[in-house]
Amino acid sequence: MAGMLSRLGRFSYRRRWVVVALWLLALGGAVLLTTRAEGPVSARATMPGVESQQAFDLIAERFPGAAADGAAATIVFVAPPGQALTSAANAKTVEAVLATVSGGAQVSRVVPPSADGTISADGSTGFASVSYGVPSAEVTEESRAALAGAVEQARGAGLTAEMSGSALKTGTRMSAMELAGVAVAAVVLVMTFGSLVAAGLSLLTAVLGVAISFLGVWVVAGPLGMAITSGMLALMLGLAVGIDYAMFVVSRFREERHGHDDDAERAAGRAVGTAGSAVTFAGATVVIALAGLSVVGIPSLAKMGLAAAGAVVVAVLVALTLVPALLGFAPNRVLARAHRRGAAHSPARRSVARSWVRLVLRRPLVLTLTGVALLAAIAVPAVSLQLGTPGDASLPVTETQRRAYDLRAERFGPGYNGPLTVVVDARGAADPRAAVATVADSVRATGGVVSVSKATFNQRGDTAILTAVPSTGPTDERTEKLVQTLRAARPGVQAAGQVRYEITGSTALDIDMAGKTRSALVPYVAVVIGLAVLLLLVVFRSVWIPVKAALGFLLSLFAALGVIVAVFQWGWAADLLGVEQTGPVLSLMPILLVGIVFGLAMDYEVFLVSRMREAHAHGSPARDAIVTGFQRSSTVVVAAAVIMIAVFGGFAAADEPLIKMVGLGLACAVFFDAFVVRLTLVPAVLHLLGERAWWLPRWLDRVLPRVDVEGESLNRQRPEPEPVHALSAR
Repeated sequence: MAGMLSRLGRFSYRRRWVVVALWLLALGGAVLLTTRAEGPVSARATMPGVESQQAFDLIAERFPGAAADGAAATIVFVAPPGQALTSAANAKTVEAVLATVSGGAQVSRVVPPSADGTISADGSTGFASVSYGVPSAEVTEESRAALAGAVEQARGAGLTAEMSGSALKTGTRMSAMELAGVAVAAVVLVMTFGSLVAAGLSLLTAVLGVAISFLGVWVVAGPLGMAITSGMLALMLGLAVGIDYAMFVVSRFREERHGHDDDAERAAGRAVGTAGSAVTFAGATVVIALAGLSVVGIPSLAKMGLAAAGAVVVAVLVALTLVPALLGFAPNRVLARAHRRGAAHSPARRSVARSWVRLVLRRPLVLTLTGVALLAAIAVPAVSLQLGTPGDASLPVTETQRRAYDLRAERFGPGYNGPLTVVVDARGAADPRAAVATVADSVRATGGVVSVSKATFNQRGDTAILTAVPSTGPTDERTEKLVQTLRAARPGVQAAGQVRYEITGSTALDIDMAGKTRSALVPYVAVVIGLAVLLLLVVFRSVWIPVKAALGFLLSLFAALGVIVAVFQWGWAADLLGVEQTGPVLSLMPILLVGIVFGLAMDYEVFLVSRMREAHAHGSPARDAIVTGFQRSSTVVVAAAVIMIAVFGGFAAADEPLIKMVGLGLACAVFFDAFVVRLTLVPAVLHLLGERAWWLPRWLDRVLPRVDVEGESLNRQRPEPEPVHALSAR
């Protein structure tokens, strides 16, 4: 492999104009196709195999006029103190406000407050429901402005008015903190390379690659039914690994030139042959982790994973071809400061790396036990992990959605913010209405149910929809138990009434999603880690290194989950992060955390250990190989980790609770994995294992395919520089 990639690197260096032209042509083609593409879809995400989804499908089949995917909004009205909302003046105000709302071009239906459960017992508060004929992603800014204007109209007339619902969602925007994370990445690159050209080259290639990836996702989104979230994940990961991979190749090129290789083309070939091999296998592990999202059984999640995997493939190709091509335009400018001051491997940086690795190798057992104990302690809160979908209750009180949520919970009860929908199929009943009444009575008699609405029948009169209001909020564990109780009581009710019914609604869907995620998490982790271990067996030809890599990742994963639970469920340091309300962890968070962090963790593992393996394969003893590899790769690993922490940390400062949760989880996971696991536990454990770290049974050695990752074939072409035996300087 090293020889093949070396030839590719030298070809790209020599034919740099052709390579650059081809990539620019690919970018131009992607832009052209995007202008004619349908773009991402905005339909409601589906989850086959869960009851709530089956009920949604039944509603779509039996109630063809219902806009199941349509956006919705709720306006909460509160009369002035001492007044009733139903008084003549207040009722007139509400009627005028709703008339303004119903005049909107996208509004399909407006249901005013009435005595049927939408006006509080004291008559002071009521809420109206607004339905739109388009999904939330297609609600225009004009429609949102009209809704906000109507609410202001009510406030101007003396009422308290707040609004909530999917129609208010405007998508995710980059905040100043997130942009600051990208700026930090640029600063870190400049500090790492000591050269604006080298730093700019890494950023430029990463941006070009991620642009092609994002546009490519946009092109195929329509035919494949992808949402915009697939493109956003591809954008985030493509940029992350793109910077990492380009940095690794550029760093190796500078090292080759710094080793007095005046032949820049040969240095580019060796950089791609050695660092490019590590990039290829690191990218393969990321692709495995992301493509493995397909086993979860959630189509939207599988599409997100495949889109991000495509972005990683593009990032690998960019690192192997475009990076050496651009190096050909400035082979000396990326080295100018390095040759003058030795920035890439300056004595100061080499001394820091040598001092740390000496400390680790001096007390390997103590540091191993300390690191494991530290991560295990941080992971303790993960035992209490509660999955769900944080809603308006998790928003700051400055948002109208949060104030509307609080008003409904206070005046009507917490269950009104997450009612359950009961879909009754009475086609097999002799008297459908009597059968539906039997179901309604059974639901009403269940403990934890406050009220059940009148049945709404379809045109044929054989299917009905009931709304059951729980006594607890949508994220309360008691609500989940209520849903389980209602479903457990069905067999007797269905047999007596000759009907079948299902529980759905946004709350039930969240509960089902959490359950499916919990059941899929272990198989997903097993598949991803199993395939990655096999791949690392081929790369390092060692049994213990893949096992150690997988165990280290699990430590980082559970520690990150522990931080998430401590902050978002328990409320620790919540004020510092702007978390105003504790609640469940986003259902898809553990799955996404596994897929993204596993890929980045294996990047660091391959980058770091491949240099140790290379030194060992070239004759260094196990102890000296650890030092040599650590000194030559730790700077790049640290820089890559700091960049990722800065970028993800920017998302942790976002106002949106879900983005904040994802950003904090990823930033913590990268920190734990890079600094505790890879830069501390890896050299410590390898030192404890000694030569056994590179042990592979003979029968397995014969079975596994041989790939020249360490560049032995390249070493035969030109002797490798003497390894840095730091410990010999004692």
